[in-house]
Amino acid sequence: MEAVLLVEDKAELRAMLRKALEKAGYAVDEAPDGASAIEKVRSRRYLVVLTDLKLPGASGLDVLREARRADATIPVILITAYGSVEEAVTAMKDGAFDFIQKPVELEHLKLLVARAARQQELLRENLLLREEYAERYGFPRIVGEDPSMQAASQMVQRVAPTDSTVLLLGESGTGKELFARALHHLSKREGNSFVALNCAAIPEGLVENELFGHERGAYTGAGARKIGKLELAHRGTIFLDEIGELPLAIQAKLLRVLEERRFERVGGTQSIDIDVRIIVATNKNLQSAVEQKTFREDLYFRISSIPVTIPPLRDRGDDVALLAEHFLERFRREFRKPALQFSRESLSRLRGYHWPGNVRELQNAVERAAILADGQEVDAEALQLPSPRPASRDMPPGMLTEEFLWDGSLEDVAQRAVNHVERFKIDTALREAKWNKSRAAEKLGVSYKTLLHKIRALGLEN
Repeated sequence: MEAVLLVEDKAELRAMLRKALEKAGYAVDEAPDGASAIEKVRSRRYLVVLTDLKLPGASGLDVLREARRADATIPVILITAYGSVEEAVTAMKDGAFDFIQKPVELEHLKLLVARAARQQELLRENLLLREEYAERYGFPRIVGEDPSMQAASQMVQRVAPTDSTVLLLGESGTGKELFARALHHLSKREGNSFVALNCAAIPEGLVENELFGHERGAYTGAGARKIGKLELAHRGTIFLDEIGELPLAIQAKLLRVLEERRFERVGGTQSIDIDVRIIVATNKNLQSAVEQKTFREDLYFRISSIPVTIPPLRDRGDDVALLAEHFLERFRREFRKPALQFSRESLSRLRGYHWPGNVRELQNAVERAAILADGQEVDAEALQLPSPRPASRDMPPGMLTEEFLWDGSLEDVAQRAVNHVERFKIDTALREAKWNKSRAAEKLGVSYKTLLHKIRALGLEN
């Protein structure tokens, strides 16, 4: 839970207020003057700031302005002496949440803090999906209104303030790294490094070196010490993408890091202590990998306590059009085509496509279409998407496979479909007749000669 920052120069009053707030269930961080309070609000995020108006070093108004600059969602409550009410009202016009007069009534104070905390919670609700906050905090905006994306976003916001390991699950291209970055930016580690490592993109023999670093002389060619990704992420966050690709030997070392927060560089003997939050992601079924002995069971249990599933684009309904418009707005500016719009046919094509590459594929398709568009409209042809295919749920079981090719003229596709159906029907009939062609021909309602011709034409002799 985020702490309340209590700023008060009088030690006795500060101790009394702290005790009352802690008794009400709040964590409390203290500052005895304005200057140290300003340093604190710059370095971490607080639930509420409670500050005296008159302080040595810097005033309560300075603390208010710095808190608002650091995070516009932080509510600031001012404590004022008798006669300073007019100044406190002026401060409220500058964004203060409320003020309370001395001598402080503790019950009234606790009520104000509870209201302020609730306001911040409402302001931050669906923070990841709000463009203005994405721009303020510098993390990429996660666009989506589908309930499945809302649920994933809310889960991220709940676990971000903790140091728990998070497992991001989802197909390639769904945006797992965006969620990892959001977890970092919404955490107390946001001012420190975010280091990403794609475990699938590094040759197996180099993964250990990349992750842990090496000492000079650890192997031939190691002429100098190298700092690994884990060490670079000290006090910050490391994101291990495609963790299912880690070799078993490295999995054992990663487990030690998770449990002991220490490791040795390759070729080293000295243990290095680190303070790092680990976020992992995969598009694999890790449970199956555990059963197949390609992923350690103890590591799986260690990283899977907080799973967040990011849905594939095909299951996100109207988010396809929402994301497409989001990307088109970016490319309008980049390619200086401010009037560019999707045609009705192109939007229909976008909604009807299966998107096996998910958001990444959609972004590439919109970028390509924005470049190729001649006029002010993006037509369906500019998207260059494969021809749409019917969903398997709309077809008779077994009739058409996912590999069926839908490109070409109506005559070509129709003939392809006929051949596909004939092959399926004849193969099924032969199997049911135990390869007795006469019985199969009778079952199919064709002559024996016609069946032989079809078998040869469709390549079913064997």
